[in-house]
Amino acid sequence: MLKANLQPLSFIDVSGEAYTLATLAVYEARRIEALRDVFLWAYRRSAERYRAIRQSLGEPDPFRLRYRDSLRAAVRQMVQARVLDQDIPHWIAAFVEASGIPPAERTRFQAVAMQELRNLNEGTFARYGLKPSEFERFKAPDPRG
Repeated sequence: MLKANLQPLSFIDVSGEAYTLATLAVYEARRIEALRDVFLWAYRRSAERYRAIRQSLGEPDPFRLRYRDSLRAAVRQMVQARVLDQDIPHWIAAFVEASGIPPAERTRFQAVAMQELRNLNEGTFARYGLKPSEFERFKAPDPRG
């Protein structure tokens, strides 16, 4: 549905009893009206929720979309290498240069990568392809001092 630019459908708010009775009406009485009504109600409800969520999130940042893969790679590599705080700016600068990001966009990329790394938490580390153990090791105090 999303690929067709349609709102996703969820039956979360539909009671099990309403769905069961409507389905039984189709099978036992060959009447589709109840199931049609349940489906339409659920779709309208889903569309309203999806619309509200989209509005609360705002429009996606074109810069972040363009460099999504590079940002994920930078954060993943910094975490896996356990880059020290004082070395992060230099590490990101080297990553940016090696990645071929245009000079005019390097400063913004560095700032966004820093922000992504700062915002990394238990709920977001998976989007960077990190294992829980890698994230925990990164967050643990550095034994190097």
